[in-house]
Amino acid sequence: MCHTVAVTRARWTTETVPLPPHALAWLSQRVGLGEPFEEVPVSAPESALSADAFTALEAVASISADPADRLGRAGGLSYLDLLRRRGHGTPAVPDAVVQPATPDEVVEVLKVCVEHDVAVVPFGGGTSVVGGVEALRGEKSAVVALDLGGLGALVSVDPVSRVAVLQAGVTGPEAERLLGEHGFTLGHVPQSFERATIGGFAATRSAGQASSGYGRFEDMVESVRVATPVGEWVVGAAPASAAGPDLKQLVLGSEGLFGVITEVSVRVRPKPYGPRYEGFVVDGWEAGVDLVRTLAQDGVLADVTRLSDVDETEVALELAGSKAAALKKYLRFRGVKAPCLVILGWECRSRSATMSSLSGKKVVRLGRAMGAAWVHGRFNGPRQRDALLDAGVCVETLETATHWARVSELRDAVRSALTAELGNPVVMCHVSHAYETGASLYFTVLVPRDLADPVGQWERAKVAASEVISSMGTITHHHAVGRDHQPWLEKEIGAVGVEVLRAVKDRLDPTGILNPGKLI
Repeated sequence: MCHTVAVTRARWTTETVPLPPHALAWLSQRVGLGEPFEEVPVSAPESALSADAFTALEAVASISADPADRLGRAGGLSYLDLLRRRGHGTPAVPDAVVQPATPDEVVEVLKVCVEHDVAVVPFGGGTSVVGGVEALRGEKSAVVALDLGGLGALVSVDPVSRVAVLQAGVTGPEAERLLGEHGFTLGHVPQSFERATIGGFAATRSAGQASSGYGRFEDMVESVRVATPVGEWVVGAAPASAAGPDLKQLVLGSEGLFGVITEVSVRVRPKPYGPRYEGFVVDGWEAGVDLVRTLAQDGVLADVTRLSDVDETEVALELAGSKAAALKKYLRFRGVKAPCLVILGWECRSRSATMSSLSGKKVVRLGRAMGAAWVHGRFNGPRQRDALLDAGVCVETLETATHWARVSELRDAVRSALTAELGNPVVMCHVSHAYETGASLYFTVLVPRDLADPVGQWERAKVAASEVISSMGTITHHHAVGRDHQPWLEKEIGAVGVEVLRAVKDRLDPTGILNPGKLI
């Protein structure tokens, strides 16, 4: 095969943060630690990309068939992805990695892939936890990962309209740096922030931790530039329009099935002066739900509004280390029997309005130190997953959203389904996003790993929980559909809805090269 052009290798995991000794001791007592299993070396199979296709792609963009480059794009960051990278299960490895440098090159890459009948999987930060970037080839003879890291520019800033155009490969931190030079912020900080990209945010309808203030990502998007197999498409021309259905919303959340997002025009805000985060405690989950619902329905949510249940609060307090005992004693003194932590953070919304609503309610104020601790550790979940795997722990997350009337019912049902499958797991839950009519629920599960069948252990639990979720809420609030949630999509959008998506797919991608096996 022809020579390769160097392509930046993608990291398999985020930065690893070790678990402190007191956290390991708590895990051992509360969950139990499994036996670490031996990692099996993972190798890339021989590339199935033909020499003709490689040469044609090489003529329009950088390309590599190097095994390390290919393995670096073999899946996302789900628990099962991490297991596969440790040699337990087989990762789907792309036959090559193509890295275009401009939106025009993306168009040319798609033309070549149509001509040679090669599948294309768009790859941004690789943070999908639902199989959204698995290198599936479908019925194609080969599959390439289309790494968008070369599209990393801030194209323009309109300070009068407060609109900026960013290329799809710009990461969350880089977007903040680039916009910050102009005095602006995007304000979109999901837990995947450190690695996820602008294109990925758009393709999955991402929700950031401060979405109550800045909005979900789809609320920020003014227009989208998309490369499709039948030509380039730009959707969105004004702040608002009545020119038929909003086709921009058809692209947002399309997960790379209809086209490859190359540029996104977004609404930006002035950088906040002195963001403030505080911690509070309420007595019991129901009291916490009522509190957050009241804030949402009174229109006085903080930008970050997060309610943890008793189990998640217990973990947060335990990880406070030497301060945990004193804090628990203080809460008991204040009469709190079932502490549930509430984190409130203000960047662009009024703190005084929120605090006025809290006045007179049974809330224990812990102050800014607890808020600062949350900010400091807000990305530790992804960073500590490898350390938990090393300790023999299965750790994974689930999320959904439902109406207020069913929030507690759904939480309890998911916990029961997971417990029935996993034995005695720790199931933590928090409300991460609140709306006038309902809220999201985000679950984190910890259980000793089944050495005999670690993959099946989680797959069975995921199915059981998803069945419950699908019966009471949405199958996904912000993780997208990907491959993992596909079995439950039709129940949510209906058979007609699935056919509508198939019709769009057939029109924009008639030969079916784009991201096979995902969404529909």
